[in-house]
Amino acid sequence: MNNIKIDFSIKDLENLTGIKAHTIRIWEKRYDLLSPNRTDTNIRTYNISSLQKLLNISYLNNNGIKISKIAKLKDDGIAAKVREIASRNKLENHAINALKMAMMNFDQILFYNTYNSLIENKTFSDIFYGVFLPLLNEIGLLWQTHTITPAHEHFISTHIKQKILLNIEKLQSIEPKPSSKTFVLFLPENEIHDIGLLFVNYQLRSKGYHTIFLGESVPMDSLKDLLAFFDDVTFVSYFTVYPDFQNISTYIQDFHNLLLTGNTNKLYLLGTKLKDFNKAELPEKVTIFKSIENLVKEL
Repeated sequence: MNNIKIDFSIKDLENLTGIKAHTIRIWEKRYDLLSPNRTDTNIRTYNISSLQKLLNISYLNNNGIKISKIAKLKDDGIAAKVREIASRNKLENHAINALKMAMMNFDQILFYNTYNSLIENKTFSDIFYGVFLPLLNEIGLLWQTHTITPAHEHFISTHIKQKILLNIEKLQSIEPKPSSKTFVLFLPENEIHDIGLLFVNYQLRSKGYHTIFLGESVPMDSLKDLLAFFDDVTFVSYFTVYPDFQNISTYIQDFHNLLLTGNTNKLYLLGTKLKDFNKAELPEKVTIFKSIENLVKEL
């Protein structure tokens, strides 16, 4: 495919690589590691090759190689050293950098090649926790700082979602455990960020539980239909953007009154929106989990 050339500011490079802008300037001056272009107002700009090189430099430096030694390597030598270290050490950081490059170039081949190299030695859960989840957390910050566009975010999110769906598909033929409890997974109205919820569905199915995945933006009233079919339901939802923080207490209380009263049903909640929520305000049948791993361990 054709390379999609994108110009980056030094602040963009800092956000993408984790190397401070001040350090990048020092490395440029002292070691001539990068050759930025200059605008008419003398502001540095960097191309995609500079980003790739700096990601590699960051990887080597984080693996204990001094910048003075890295500076003596040619570009292909830096890349070769990265491959050498990645082949014998943990692949996670190298894979995250590769997936960042795939995202910035909209490079599907690089995404699939990186994923395939991981799946040779790791379980899908290992890849999600060790690579996809840290990458998604970084992408959220990159989007907030305008380092990437919504197109970049959608590209990488869509491909990660495809992998989760593929692994869920492999579990569809497995019968749930006898007398297994039923989990109903849904997102509240206006919430569309379903990657975390999809992975929870994968984890529950892999443990033999019966799951019903309803997906994004589900009206609360429509969930009542499930109660006519199942006696013991654990609802699972993920609050990433909605409900608004000031409306979370009202949403949970309304949910409790509508779906959790007079039965054994429960509600499990995850998501960044709940990070600062006061758990003392929770009804008895509602539980907030800090992470997917915490929820899975509870089962």
